[in-house]
Amino acid sequence: MPSLSPRSTNRIPVAGGASFGISMFAGLIMLVVGGFHVLMGLAAVIGPDESLWGTTDYSYSADVTGWGWAHLILGVIAVVVGGAIMLGRAWGFMIGLVVAVLSALENFAFLPHEPVWSAVLLGFDALVIWALTAELREPN
Repeated sequence: MPSLSPRSTNRIPVAGGASFGISMFAGLIMLVVGGFHVLMGLAAVIGPDESLWGTTDYSYSADVTGWGWAHLILGVIAVVVGGAIMLGRAWGFMIGLVVAVLSALENFAFLPHEPVWSAVLLGFDALVIWALTAELREPN
């Protein structure tokens, strides 16, 4: 079972096994999702070709550069938080949950522009949310 020492900001799985595996899984998937967001953001910011990004007639429309900056900022935050989760930082678990939910909302809004890519990232976001909530449910 994970324990949180009052003198430390580390959340260390004491029992090992599933608890440690779930933490590593959540951190790794968060790193992957963050990397994908960074790549998508760079592609949109550096070369915003409107024909590359699909439809522009959508309720949550923004120019491609705006979407790119949103993906880039969220991606950098997700990479940092994913690393913190893998290092066992207690703050990484709660912030990771918030970042995963924001990432899911952003990917949902981006579905008409890149349906397959956004659907894959939505699946990864769901895995991160599941893994982090399963880890946070463990008794201290």
